[in-house]
Amino acid sequence: MGTSTKIVIIGGVAGGASAAAKARRTNEQAEIVLFERGPHVSFANCGLPYYVGGEITDRDSLLLQDATRFWNRFRVRVCTRHEVTAIDVATKRVEVKVLDTGEIFWETYDKLILAPGAGAVVPPWPGLPAPNAFTVKTVPDSDAIRQWIDGQKPQRAVVIGAGFIGLETAEALHRRGLHVTVVEAQQQILPIFDREMAELVERHVQHQGVDLVLGDPIAGFAPVSSLEKAQPGVIGQVLFRSGRVLETDMVILSVGVRPELFLAKQAGLAIGSENGIVVDEFQRTSNPDIYAAGDAVEVTELVTGRKQRIPLAGPANKQGRVAGDHAAGGTLQFAGALGTAIVEVLGITAAKTGLSAREAAAAGLKFQVTQTHPMDHASYYPGAEQMHIELVVEEGTARLLGGQIVGTKGVDKRIDVLATALYGRMTVHDLENLDLAYAPQFSSAKDPVILAGFVAANVARHEMVTISCAQLRTKMQDVQPIQLIDVRTVGEFQGGHLPGAISIPIDELRNRLGEIDPKLATVVYCKVGLRGYLAARILAQSGFGDVRNLTGGLMICPDGAAEKSAMTSA
Repeated sequence: MGTSTKIVIIGGVAGGASAAAKARRTNEQAEIVLFERGPHVSFANCGLPYYVGGEITDRDSLLLQDATRFWNRFRVRVCTRHEVTAIDVATKRVEVKVLDTGEIFWETYDKLILAPGAGAVVPPWPGLPAPNAFTVKTVPDSDAIRQWIDGQKPQRAVVIGAGFIGLETAEALHRRGLHVTVVEAQQQILPIFDREMAELVERHVQHQGVDLVLGDPIAGFAPVSSLEKAQPGVIGQVLFRSGRVLETDMVILSVGVRPELFLAKQAGLAIGSENGIVVDEFQRTSNPDIYAAGDAVEVTELVTGRKQRIPLAGPANKQGRVAGDHAAGGTLQFAGALGTAIVEVLGITAAKTGLSAREAAAAGLKFQVTQTHPMDHASYYPGAEQMHIELVVEEGTARLLGGQIVGTKGVDKRIDVLATALYGRMTVHDLENLDLAYAPQFSSAKDPVILAGFVAANVARHEMVTISCAQLRTKMQDVQPIQLIDVRTVGEFQGGHLPGAISIPIDELRNRLGEIDPKLATVVYCKVGLRGYLAARILAQSGFGDVRNLTGGLMICPDGAAEKSAMTSA
C-alpha cells in the first residue's frame, strides 16, 4: 500500500501524461494533480503532419486522453488551460494561473514533476509574425494550417527546415496539391544524417516534385502576395541572404525546438552544458523533491555516455514513466537513449540510430564506415526494393557505433535490429552471426542487417580496406597520385564514371594486372561495392599494397557518374 504523497505534474503530452499514469499505478493512495497550459492534456504531436495532409481524417483520434477519462481511469485531477507561473521551493508550492479567467492560486506539493517540453523556434526574421506563417507543434497549429488551406486555397508553400517534421509537413502539403519548396540553411536535408545518406533522400524528393533550396539561409519575408487582400501582412515572398527570392502563399517554420527552462531556472535547478535540465537515473533534478522528463531534460547518450538533449517521443514517454514511478515511491530507472528515429517522405524512408560518422568524429572516436545496398527481401520474389545501409564501426573493438538506413520497404525493422544491437553493445561480428527470420517475401537468407555485418566484419578483420565517398573526394584533391579502377562493365563505364578512372571489368582484372601500377595507391569501385570488394581481394593478394574499395560504390557516391536515382536496382 502506498503513502498519501501529493504529486503535482507540470505539463502533459508524452512526459507528463506518462508520469501521471505510472504514478497512479505505483501508488493508489497518492494525490495526483496535472496542470497543462494548453487545451489538451495528451495528444499525438507526431501525427500532426498527417492530419494536415489528410491521411488522418479524425481530429479526435489525435487526442489520446482528456481530463474526464484521466479522472475516471487514474483518479488524476487534470487542469487544462492552467499555466504554472512560479515555483516556491521553500514552501513547496506552485503558482497557477487559470488562462480562461485570469484567476491565480497556489497549489502545494510533496513531489513535483516538470514536463514542460520544448517550444517551436521562431527566429526574429523580418516579416514575422504573419497570418500565413505557421509552426507544427500543437493541435491548434495544425487546425490553423488546415483552415488557411481550406479558406485561402494557396498554390505555393515554403517549408523552412528539412528535419523530420519539416519533411513530413512538406509531404502533407504536396499531397494537398501545393507546389512545395523545402529550405534548409545547411548543405543537406536531414542534418542529423551523414551527407551521402541524405543525398539519397534528396534525389528521391526532388524526383517526386518537391523543390529544395540548400545552404542558403533566410534573410526575411516580404508581404507581397496575391492573397494579401484577404488579410493584411500576409507573406508573399521569402528572401534569402544570397539575394534569391521565392514567391509563396504560406510558410511553415520547422527550424527546431527550444527547451522550456523558465520554471527550472526560476526554481534554481541545475542546467547542463547542453542547455537541458540535469537529472539522475530516477529523473530527479538537483532538488530531490523535483523531477523532470521529456524534451527539456538532458539524457545519457548510450554510445558515448555523454549528456545530450534527445527530443523524441520514445525517450520522453520512458522518462515520464520513471519520474512518475519514483515520485510515487517506486524504483524504476532510465538508462539513456540512442536517438533512434525514422521518417517517411513521399515514399522513401530514412532511419538512424546511434552515431553518424560526423558525430563519431566529433566525439573523438576512431571509426570506419561501410555502406551496402541489399534488397529488402529475396530478389526473386516479386516486389523486392533496394535499401541502403550505413554502419559506423569503432576501429580496434569492431563495436557498432551507429547505423543509418534509407529505402522504400523494410527500413523500420532493420533499424530496430541495429538499435537493439547498439543497446547490447554488440560488435559487427555479432551482427554477421545473428539468426533472423527468413522467408523470401520477408527477407533473404542473408538478411540486409547480416549482410551489412558481413561487410563491416570483413573490414574489421582487415580482409579489405575501404574508403568512403567523402574521404575519396578529399583524397582526389591531394598531391599524392592515386589510380582509380572502375571494375564495372564497359557499358556501365561509358554511361558515367568518376573523373580519371580507368575501366578494367572485374572479370578481366586478373588478366590485366600489368596495366596497374602496384606502387601507387589504388581505389577500386563498382556500383554498390560487391565487385569492388572482389577486385580489392584480387589485388591485395597479387602484390598491391595500398588498395581500397569505395564503400557503397557509385550508388552512394555518384560524382561524375550516371547513377542519379536513389532507388535504382543493383
